[in-house]
Amino acid sequence: MSLRRPRAPLLDTALVAASLLDVWVKVHIDEPLRLSWALVAAFALFLRRRRPLLTFLLTLPAVLVSDAVFAALAALYTLASFTRHRTLLAVCVTAFTICDMTSWPSLSYDFTNTATVITLGYTAATAAAPVFLGQLVQARRDLSRQLAEISEARDHKRLLTAQSVLAKERAQLAREMHDVVSHQVSLIAVRAGALQVGTRDAEAKEAAATIRRLSVQTLDELRHMVSVLRASGGRPTELTPQPSLADLERLVDNSGIETELQTDVPEDLPPTVQRAIYRTVQEALTNARKHAPGTTARVHIRHHDGAVRATVTNTAPTRPPLPLPSAHHGLVGLRQRAALLGGTVTAGPTADGGYELRLELPAGERT
Repeated sequence: MSLRRPRAPLLDTALVAASLLDVWVKVHIDEPLRLSWALVAAFALFLRRRRPLLTFLLTLPAVLVSDAVFAALAALYTLASFTRHRTLLAVCVTAFTICDMTSWPSLSYDFTNTATVITLGYTAATAAAPVFLGQLVQARRDLSRQLAEISEARDHKRLLTAQSVLAKERAQLAREMHDVVSHQVSLIAVRAGALQVGTRDAEAKEAAATIRRLSVQTLDELRHMVSVLRASGGRPTELTPQPSLADLERLVDNSGIETELQTDVPEDLPPTVQRAIYRTVQEALTNARKHAPGTTARVHIRHHDGAVRATVTNTAPTRPPLPLPSAHHGLVGLRQRAALLGGTVTAGPTADGGYELRLELPAGERT
């Protein structure tokens, strides 16, 4: 394990310099063996972050043959701050203690001597101190990471709570609009229809017709708003102005496909029907551009016998299709939208290798 910090190289250089100072003070230049191992131990500290155990093993010979132990203590601290193996740390402390107590080349110990026992305890405590310090630093690092995770989890929980409250408010508002507002507007439409049929006054009949027409339009828009509010995960863009038949020409011009547009439907169709036609044409042209490169398309929309029929036909592709990502939810969404409006959507290949998408909807009452 390695720990990358902006000041890490500077700290490593400082430790190496301190180790070299320890070598200069405690090792004589006329002792080449001790001097060599002491220098190896000092410069091995540059590896302490990438290979802490190897660094400690490279410093042990210097402890065995000389009194320059600073590098070994620094390596032992680094190893303790990175590893979680307590048994390994105990073995390293024991190895340091044995090497420090040994007067090379003599390997004899007299544990009956009180001074030897005192030296053993002092040496073991000296080796244990950097281990305890390294473990403390590791625990502090783990605690900081856990606190950061707890803080992140708390922020996420706060966000989920806010979203839940918002969704509940949206659902309550949708319920109120559906149960209260739509009921009242429906009553207005019914009363206006009755007045339109029952009165003989031309002005009253025209006023009643206007009230009924506006009430029906309001109900359509209200139904759309209720569906938006109930979609708690909906995006803010759902509240932006929705497309209509007037936007079809711009859609065809920007489709990137050579497209012929033919339409003979009135412009006062209900907004929900206009949106369904627009989305159907949009999905068909998008699919043609993705799955049939080089194709040409024809969009034909007509109004007949109280129904609106939109047909989008594209020719066979002239180039291989592009490997673009697709969730394959477009046609499913179109069928669901058409079903909600009492219509149908059918699609399938044509005899010449092209594709055709057909939408049929009841025209409803014009606005």
